[in-house]
Amino acid sequence: MKHIFTILCFLLTFAVFSFAQENTSSDTIYHIQDSILIPTKSGIDISATIVQKQTNTKALPVVLFYTTYYQGEGDNFFAKLSADRDYVGIVAYARGIRTNVNHYAPYENEQADIYDIIDWISKQEWCNGKVGMYGGSYTGFSQWSTVKNIHPALKTIVPQVAVMPGYDTPMENNVQMNLGLYWPNDNVYKKEPIRSSLPFEWFNSGIAWKNLDSLEGFKNEIFQNWLLHPSYDNYWQSLVPTPEEYAKINIPVLTTTGYYDGSQIGSLQYFKLHNKYNKNANHYFVIGPYDHWGGQRKPAKKLMGYEIDSVANINVMDLAYQWLDYILKGKPKPEILKDKVNYQVMGANEWRHSPSLQAINNDTLIFYLDNKALVTQKPKKKRFEKQLVDFKDRETQNNYFTPEIIFDTLDASNGLVFTSKPFNRSFLINGSFTGNLFATINKKDLDVSLALYELMPDGKYFFLTRYVGRASYAKDSSKRQLLQSNKKESIPFDNTRFVSKKINEGSRLVILLNINKHPFEIINYGSGKQVSDETIKDAGEPLEIKWHNESFIIIPIWRN
Repeated sequence: MKHIFTILCFLLTFAVFSFAQENTSSDTIYHIQDSILIPTKSGIDISATIVQKQTNTKALPVVLFYTTYYQGEGDNFFAKLSADRDYVGIVAYARGIRTNVNHYAPYENEQADIYDIIDWISKQEWCNGKVGMYGGSYTGFSQWSTVKNIHPALKTIVPQVAVMPGYDTPMENNVQMNLGLYWPNDNVYKKEPIRSSLPFEWFNSGIAWKNLDSLEGFKNEIFQNWLLHPSYDNYWQSLVPTPEEYAKINIPVLTTTGYYDGSQIGSLQYFKLHNKYNKNANHYFVIGPYDHWGGQRKPAKKLMGYEIDSVANINVMDLAYQWLDYILKGKPKPEILKDKVNYQVMGANEWRHSPSLQAINNDTLIFYLDNKALVTQKPKKKRFEKQLVDFKDRETQNNYFTPEIIFDTLDASNGLVFTSKPFNRSFLINGSFTGNLFATINKKDLDVSLALYELMPDGKYFFLTRYVGRASYAKDSSKRQLLQSNKKESIPFDNTRFVSKKINEGSRLVILLNINKHPFEIINYGSGKQVSDETIKDAGEPLEIKWHNESFIIIPIWRN
């Protein structure tokens, strides 16, 4: 069973190409300039494709789709799509892509290069001086890198499912995913797809995470470079806007993402920081029951087995162009954007709209993790639940991943399950759950996973959201602070995913608390060494945890 983010990244590349092939119109209506080289101040040219309709002879606004992926002629789809809407459509490739891959360094050159690309575009006779950008994942990130220093011709960005390097990929809350190996292998080095057995080979062998690429038979330089930065340090932070730069982002922004998007916490963080440092930010946020693909294109009517509400079935790519038309051509604002935060309530078949994230809830539920139950009153009697994790045991896994949203039986996967009493009235969960875990362990660190479910009256489980994070970075993601063994420690968490769902009368909430031990993310053995250096030899005695009943979660809700 593969980790969800790895699956999505494998499928995304194929899906983009297939989607483009199915939707490309006859080339006879276009004027296409392929493999144009755009000069930059670095001296390294950027490869680009420019598409215009043959019938458009006057200067037009330009839509720039900047990408790190190259899938062949199918990429022209994104430029043709813009041309079809009476823009000049441009697909520009990251430095080194389609030219000399030795010049390529993921995430590092977008700020300077895209400024130069836009500067060149703005001086062409077919450009009317207005440029907009849209696109998802890495393309979404590139737009946030671009607005660190906004070119005057750039009038808007539409970052969709935008990754935030070091924050949500290739690690989340400082827990590395094997995406860090897979992504460059497939998309940069263009190697043969990594065999499906490789994660299990690594898991069973017990070798260090840093040697994961050795199982593929070559040194993956990008993977190794990222491992040098296990903290959310200056390397990662320099790639996105600083507080001072957020304060200067005064162009309109539209962000789209999904409840089940692997990059959601990055998209959410961009929105939070922009509004935090720029009180007048003209920034709209749209989120619904979408995965990484659905949050930037057309969502699946059935997502991981869950049939989404009919009102959620909107074409997110069309929404992006409606926004571009609104900003660049003065057309009406998209109907769905009734306020700054626009979210679809699963199970209620409605969209809700709010002026801010703070206004989406009017109450909170606080649950303490006590005696296998989620209780609303802080326990007077102090006690704890014990958990034992033997990292030497590779016959079993501790894995929070579920391939479906709705399922019949919850697999605890050696974790601890805490269940609330049934609710006597319905309410909405709106936003991101937070909390604080209190634990005493016999080691120096651990990687925690928390999954949140609704146990519905019919006995089925609905997967709502989850958290994964490294305890030693819980207080500061940029600085590791090891735990003291055999001492009660606090592990706060707040960097979790946004979800909105109607919780019906008779339902319960369920928390599955666990420690990561599976083939698709790094294993933290708790020795205190650099985690990517640890091997099964560092496992030592089993990890013993006392989860104290002072531990709690806070769930933001809306009561009607």
